[in-house]
Amino acid sequence: MATNPTRAAPPSPARRPFWQSRGFWIYVVALLVLNYLFSTFITSGPTRITVPYTTFVEQVTAGNVKSITAQSNSIQGEFRRPVSSGSQSGTLFQTERPVFAQDNLGTLLQEQNVPITAAAPGSGQSPLLALLLGFGPVLLLVAAFIYISQRAGGGAGGILGSFGRSQAKLYTADTAGRTTFNDVAGIDEAKEDLAEVVDFLRTPEKYQRLGATIPHGVLLVGPPGTGKTLLARAVAGESNRPFFSLSASEFVEAIVGVGASRVRDLFAQAKAASPSIIFIDELDAIGRSRAAGTGFGGNDEREQTLNQILTEMDGFTPNQNVVVLAATNRPEVLDPALLRPGRFDRRVAVAPPDRAGREAILRLHARTVKLAPDVDLGDIAGATAGFVGADLRNVINEAALIAARKGREAVTRQDLTDAIERSVLGLQRPIVLGPDERRLIAYHESGHALMGLLIPGSDPVRKMTIVPRGLSLGSTYSQPIDDRYNYPESYLRGRIT
Repeated sequence: MATNPTRAAPPSPARRPFWQSRGFWIYVVALLVLNYLFSTFITSGPTRITVPYTTFVEQVTAGNVKSITAQSNSIQGEFRRPVSSGSQSGTLFQTERPVFAQDNLGTLLQEQNVPITAAAPGSGQSPLLALLLGFGPVLLLVAAFIYISQRAGGGAGGILGSFGRSQAKLYTADTAGRTTFNDVAGIDEAKEDLAEVVDFLRTPEKYQRLGATIPHGVLLVGPPGTGKTLLARAVAGESNRPFFSLSASEFVEAIVGVGASRVRDLFAQAKAASPSIIFIDELDAIGRSRAAGTGFGGNDEREQTLNQILTEMDGFTPNQNVVVLAATNRPEVLDPALLRPGRFDRRVAVAPPDRAGREAILRLHARTVKLAPDVDLGDIAGATAGFVGADLRNVINEAALIAARKGREAVTRQDLTDAIERSVLGLQRPIVLGPDERRLIAYHESGHALMGLLIPGSDPVRKMTIVPRGLSLGSTYSQPIDDRYNYPESYLRGRIT
């Protein structure tokens, strides 16, 4: 893999945040110790005995209370003569007045001519403690925000700057588990189209000497599961170039302007690592036509993101060494400006595989599976018409799981057949049906089978069962002998039945 001869200067050591310095924490600890000493030895006052409220009322009635200070339900004061309470004795006291007390205490104190002083709540606590209680939560929130900002942003920009950074994952030639074209089967036409892009990234001078330019973008179009993402990974593995991969939904956030900022950051990274590849999966999440969107704020943000992609792909500063790959299964909803030449120059169709392609895919996924001698992958490919690559991979895996559950040493033909039926019809359900219900289901499924046999051009019936599977109580499974690309009227009538 080619490397850039100019190496960037090593970054200067970042300044440590203030809360990571030893002096800051020494200052905090000293402040807490001083507050404790101040509140304990300066503002705590003399020692008081704690007396029950009933004892306090008795002393008021006896005329032994000299004065009191009331603060909410707390009462502090001084007796004329010492009073004992438990193991303590003295004239200075404190007590708590119950909230349910109905003893006319105020009238009783006035009759005994006891001076009463009212204190505001919290007036007896340390001023420094009151300051910490008032501003402490705010300071904690500010410190937490600064901490998260430093962790997320890594310095300049903080947490707000991190929102505008691209979320793309970078794969290089040194990344483990690299995918190549040898890991792709059944879609040879798409591989040939992308092989030219790979060759251009490997040897651009061969094309540039003839005046040719690399395609700005390649759009992979096809149903789900046909291998679009796998093809993109194979292009990255074959070209040995930096590969930036992300889903289109990762661009858009609730904050306005984040999507466009992430697009700019993504293309800036790709330019710095050029020649490189950008892969955007599920492009229709942000690339749909600007006249077809709904909503207000979210739609505006999506359109800003799309506009930025259009500008980056074919603006005043064209990307000569950055290839954009994108995948979608809904090309009809994409914006026309995105599909014009100069942006996505090529549209590569990734169609479901034919019989030969399905057999190649089955052989690819069966490389790590031990197969019994009775397994003919060509017959299995014929029995899976309409399956895509993801379906065939699942069939191989399900067959291996079935064989393991049955304790077999290898996957048999019956295991693969069961896996196909499980994929098409669903899991068996252990429902106990009465004789009348089973007879009714048998009549119903027999009707399907008879109509399939009587109507010319219908697919042959592969299996009929009255065992509940999936959401149905019975199934009649018809399957074409070979791939079909045209559907005459007789065939459609057979499918209806």
